[in-house]
Amino acid sequence: MNPQRGEILCFNKPYTWTSFDLVNKVRGILRHRTRNKKLKVGHAGTLDPLATGVLIICSGKATKRIDELQAGVKEYVATLKIGATTPSFDKETEEDATYPTDHITKALIEDSLQQFVGTIEQIPPSFSAVRVNGKRAYQMARKGQDIELKPKKLTIDEIELLDCNLPNQIRIRVVCSKGTYIRALARDIGAALHSGAYLTDLCRTRIGQYKLEDCMEITEFDDWLNKQTIEIENDNDTKTKS
Repeated sequence: MNPQRGEILCFNKPYTWTSFDLVNKVRGILRHRTRNKKLKVGHAGTLDPLATGVLIICSGKATKRIDELQAGVKEYVATLKIGATTPSFDKETEEDATYPTDHITKALIEDSLQQFVGTIEQIPPSFSAVRVNGKRAYQMARKGQDIELKPKKLTIDEIELLDCNLPNQIRIRVVCSKGTYIRALARDIGAALHSGAYLTDLCRTRIGQYKLEDCMEITEFDDWLNKQTIEIENDNDTKTKS
C-alpha cells in the first residue's frame, strides 16, 4: 500500500467518537508509519458521535475523491423510541416531552413510513453542523439560541420496518441520498404517527459500494498495517517497508 499516493480505508466508527476523532487517530498512525508529517488524511461523510458504522477515510491523493465517495447512496439501520422527543432528536439531550402511543399500530407505522419514500424536503436538526450566519447550528442550539433552518431536498429510496416492539420502539432500515439526517427523519416519523419519536441507536451500514462487513475496527488497524507492505516515498526514490 502507498498512503502518500492514495489509499481508501473503511472503518466502523466507534460509539461516542466523532468522525474527526477517528480521522485524527488514523492520520497519526499513518504519518508515523510513513514518516511524513504532512500526509493528508480526510473522511467522506460525517457520522454523529452517537452513531456507529461505515466511515470512509482517504489518504494522500485519494483525498481528491472525497466528494465523489460521500455522494454515494447510504444505508442506515436505526432504532427509534416512539412517544417522546428530545431537543437533539437523539440521546444527546434529555427527553423534553411525551406523547400518547395507544393509537399506534404496526399497520399505521408501515403506512406512515412510506410517506417519506421519494424526493422530500427535510429541515435539518438544530443540533447539526449546518452553518447559520457563519456559525455551526449545534453551537447555537447548545446555548439555547433559537435557530431557523431552511428545508433541504433529499431522496429516500427505501424505508423498511425491521422490528416493531410496541408501544414504544421500532427499528428501520433506510436507503437515502447524501444530506439525509436520520435524526430529523425520526422526528418527522413521530409527527406522522401523531406522537413523538427520537433516535436511540444508529448504524450506517453502507456508503456506495463500501459495506459494514468490509470495515475494520480502529483497534485492529495497527495489526493490519503490520501485515501490509508500505511504500514510503522520498524526494529521490521509493523505499519499501514490510
